[in-house]
Amino acid sequence: MTDASEYQRLRSHLAFLAMTAAAEALPGELDHAAAAKLTHSAFLERLLAVEVDAVDERRRASLTRFASLPSPFTLADFDFSAQPSVDEKLIADLATLRFVEDATNVLLIGPPGVGKTMLAVGLGHAAVAAGMRVYYTTAADLAARCHRAALEGRWATTMRFFANPRLLIVDEVGYLPLPAEAAAALFQVVSQRYLKGSIALTTNLGIASWGKVFNDDPMVAGAMLDRLLHRSVVLNIEGDSYRMRSHRARAEATRRAVAGS
Repeated sequence: MTDASEYQRLRSHLAFLAMTAAAEALPGELDHAAAAKLTHSAFLERLLAVEVDAVDERRRASLTRFASLPSPFTLADFDFSAQPSVDEKLIADLATLRFVEDATNVLLIGPPGVGKTMLAVGLGHAAVAAGMRVYYTTAADLAARCHRAALEGRWATTMRFFANPRLLIVDEVGYLPLPAEAAAALFQVVSQRYLKGSIALTTNLGIASWGKVFNDDPMVAGAMLDRLLHRSVVLNIEGDSYRMRSHRARAEATRRAVAGS
């Protein structure tokens, strides 16, 4: 068998196995192996590493698309000096993602604009980078999706969808009162994930005020909190809104500029 036919057969094997990155890298890797006098095993390791890297990149891109995270911000982008009520060591511990391994929930509580969503999304990006399946939704969107599913006879399928991710991020709980049907949907999602998968939940309401989310139904609120808090980390974030601080900084800069002119 000639070198040319061996090369073509090797290309054919790689194509059959759908190892497209390795097939494209093959000529260069053969040249490198000959020049560096690599052993057969060293050559094969380099070639397979090319394919592994390509598969890993595609997998992470797929996880990123599925996660639907609303911003690119990571935990490294969070300004702890602007929010001294946030424990940087606690966030660093959460960034290890041990809470996901233990199916622990993270509740981020505080007024609008203090960084709750940014932290939750940052945890989402960290989990995606670790190869975990993540999904982001607002409480309102979750309720709307479950409502459509109930009308179209897809309730069980939708419940499985929300039960599947290793980390489910539910944003903006409490910004709008939830009708009974929406509250029941959120309760079902929380119940299905109980001790099985982590939830990172942001809310502007303190725990004592959760009855307001569910049309003053303390029974539903209590049952949901019981499941969320049983194994959880709670962050109470205080302080001014990032947006308000930014607005004040721009206003002060404008005032100084006008005074200077």
